[in-house]
Amino acid sequence: MPAPSTLPSIVVGVDGSRGAVRAALWAIDEAVSRDLPLRLIYAIDSSGAEPVDPQQEPHLLAAAELAVRRAAEAVEATWRPVKLDIDILHGRPIATLVDASRWAAMICVGEVGLKHFDSDRIGSTATALVTAAHCPVAIVRGEDRIGRDPGWIVVELDESPDSAAVLQFGVQEARLRGAPLRVLGAWQSRYTDVHDSHAVSDGNRMVRAQLDRRLSHWKKQYPDLDARPVAIHGNVLHYLAKHADSIQLVVVGARNARGIEELLDPTGSATLHNTDCSVLVVDRQRLL
Repeated sequence: MPAPSTLPSIVVGVDGSRGAVRAALWAIDEAVSRDLPLRLIYAIDSSGAEPVDPQQEPHLLAAAELAVRRAAEAVEATWRPVKLDIDILHGRPIATLVDASRWAAMICVGEVGLKHFDSDRIGSTATALVTAAHCPVAIVRGEDRIGRDPGWIVVELDESPDSAAVLQFGVQEARLRGAPLRVLGAWQSRYTDVHDSHAVSDGNRMVRAQLDRRLSHWKKQYPDLDARPVAIHGNVLHYLAKHADSIQLVVVGARNARGIEELLDPTGSATLHNTDCSVLVVDRQRLL
């Protein structure tokens, strides 16, 4: 088996699912924009209680080769100028991806079909990677948006240490994907009557002014950037669920653990599950 690469790359976890192929296609822009290789990783899980039957080894390897070949062919069919690296490794899949993330600019996984990563629910897989990965993590979902409105890139700004990095990534993704940027600011007050339209209007106006100040640097740097502040009195998740059809990507800080779990939880009432919204999790301390 090839030795793990220590060169910077955009890593994609591959397992043979359509979700993994979508993740590889989504990651092309990330690799091309950074002039980095796209690294497809398939991990043959040989860490079970029982050692792998030597007679099964050829079948496991054949399945791995088929999975990475399908993903590689899909990438090559786009004719984009991206360098492909392929690694088939032995080890626990999550641990393998976390190790690869040490030298990655980003790691991308699909939403569904990831039985190869210990669970059929992307929520637990994403939580494991978000908690332990050493780089931003993209959970790619939905079908290709070719021929459709590109959809918004959405970020939520707060007072957390990650917020500046979240906004920077949101700007980068909006420019990379030719998409509008919507910057959300949520506020709540126990003293504000939700039926008091004047109080809510005043609160929204103050929050939009704060967001505008934070956006001013990026608007000056990129005058063509379609970036708009959105003040939300209440729960951001309700806003995201309401506008899910207009959103292609939500960028969130890694320290917002509760929000990430709710974004990905298929049982939640204010969730992005079963939508086309992908999620990008950013930690300012884990950037190359």
